[in-house]
Amino acid sequence: METFLLFVLVGFLAQSVDGALGMAYGVVSTTVLLALGVPPAAASASVHTAEIFTTAASGASHAYHRNITWSLWLPLVIAGMIGGVIGAYVLSGIDGASIKPFILAYLAILGIWIVLRGLKDIKPKHIRSFWGAPLGLIGGFMDAIGGGGWGPTATTALVGAGKDPRKAIGTVNSAEFFVTAAISATFVWALVTGHWQDAGAIGDHALAVGGLILGGLVAAPFAGWIAKRVPSRVLTFMVGGLIILLAGFQGLQMVGVFA
Repeated sequence: METFLLFVLVGFLAQSVDGALGMAYGVVSTTVLLALGVPPAAASASVHTAEIFTTAASGASHAYHRNITWSLWLPLVIAGMIGGVIGAYVLSGIDGASIKPFILAYLAILGIWIVLRGLKDIKPKHIRSFWGAPLGLIGGFMDAIGGGGWGPTATTALVGAGKDPRKAIGTVNSAEFFVTAAISATFVWALVTGHWQDAGAIGDHALAVGGLILGGLVAAPFAGWIAKRVPSRVLTFMVGGLIILLAGFQGLQMVGVFA
């Protein structure tokens, strides 16, 4: 029960930040799972299973509040699903121990990037809808490999290119549901066909997945309120700092500094 309640809290906090910044749910949740010893593929699959529910709720909210640029949304969804499927297939077919150092480095880089985003005053630039295709392909692949690269890749790129932050967050979050569903379906396919050897780790952490789902669903409706009340820069520093600390702790665990 303590594990379940812990992940309810993790899911709630991660989704609260994700709704306000358009990123962090997957990165924070995956980092915590890896810190508990969950294999990378199982951690990514667990988080994407939870995200099917949380992204559906947040995406519906953004659609209701008209926060979506539909001309950008469609290529983002299609390319994101393709990139996610490729990334999930790659991740499920390799040994978890061998790829974990690369996942940790990736998460640490994301954390540093998020902090830098809070420090820099990004100047607006013109962006066209067709850029949604390459952005979605890269974002989907990184999301499947790292369990949380969709928001940091897509949202930051759009905002940095001059997109209205509200529209960028709404478009990326609503597209994320379809990308997440495609990634989860690929993990299921890998399980059924025997391509995925570490699939049993998901069953060992069912309570964690349930907690992530419940916590995320509770937080999703409050995303708009949080975005208005808490300064984005404060949230940016909090997320980036947390990811860097957790990734660093896992790195020290790998080299034997901590048991």
